[in-house]
Amino acid sequence: MTITWTNLGAALLWAVVAGIATWVVLTPVRRRSLVGLLTSLVVTGAAASMGALWGAIHSMLLPMWDWKTMIVLTAFSGGVTTVAAIAVGRRLGRENASLLHAVAEIGEGRVPTADGRRLTAEVAQVRSELRATAAALAATRERERSLESARRELVSWVSHDLRTPLAGLRAMAEALEDGVVDDPGVYFKQIGSSVERLNQMVEDLFDLSRIQAGEVSRNAENIALDDLVSDCIAALEPLAAAQGVRVAGSVDGAATVVGNGPELNRALTNLVANAIRHTRAQGLVDVRVGWSSEPEPLAEVVVRDECGGIPDAHLDRVFDVGFRGETARSPHADLPAGAGLGLAITRGIVEAHDGTVDVENEPGGCRFRVRLPMSVA
Repeated sequence: MTITWTNLGAALLWAVVAGIATWVVLTPVRRRSLVGLLTSLVVTGAAASMGALWGAIHSMLLPMWDWKTMIVLTAFSGGVTTVAAIAVGRRLGRENASLLHAVAEIGEGRVPTADGRRLTAEVAQVRSELRATAAALAATRERERSLESARRELVSWVSHDLRTPLAGLRAMAEALEDGVVDDPGVYFKQIGSSVERLNQMVEDLFDLSRIQAGEVSRNAENIALDDLVSDCIAALEPLAAAQGVRVAGSVDGAATVVGNGPELNRALTNLVANAIRHTRAQGLVDVRVGWSSEPEPLAEVVVRDECGGIPDAHLDRVFDVGFRGETARSPHADLPAGAGLGLAITRGIVEAHDGTVDVENEPGGCRFRVRLPMSVA
């Protein structure tokens, strides 16, 4: 039998009617869940296909036996299609539930656990991205908690450090005002020392806030580290001499870096001054400049002291804001305790120059190492 345009038109009409009718009938099912939506879509397509087939058969006026056969076959095909759609929909529903569970875990501040389900590639990728995002958020929250804890400690310590010299200034001012001072010159000298200490603390706080805000100046210039270290040692010689500490410098290899000279000088000065503060009288602070070629060219400044070592529990906190360790570690009682900002400033400046700074114990003392990318020029 030849298929005509009339046959095709009848098939199209039956397909449209069957598809629309099935779609409307399944509206409640479609709105219930993802499984219902997928089932409705597949069943509607199957109904449209069967409608087109029946329309074509009807227009061709096939015998009743052929009608019955086609109805049975198409019904069987539609049933199989519906079962397959329900199975696929249920799987998608389970995968959707897995994603919802992962999102709920992220909302509770936890990293989604791997539940062992085999997911389709796309859904598995989404879940993997969710886990990575949750891990990053957890790490960020942990850093924020650490920073907040450090800020609280810093505020507590700085408040104490500010209160002590301010109380002394007030007492000396009142004594001078009442005229009960035998030697005003001594008080004036102590007032000047206290003011200088307060000024240094304020400058440290300002520099630290500038570093944490990412506003470290990077007026790039080629800097010879040996010259920078020589200037640093020369500036600290009076402090070392007053404490009976020897400071020695040496160069194992010329090293040039690109960065801001005054800021790098501040970072190295903090390191060497810290070493002097904690080195016993007649002890040695050794500063060496060199470079390494593995895995990439890096300039190095190594500061060794004779502080007796740092407790292992404190090694990871040495560069934290506000951390001062044990007061008893300093053998120079006449030196005022710092606010725990110097090494934090050093780390901030070094990291702003794409470098690293670390510390480890050695026999009789410890070793600080600053590593900076070398200039390619």
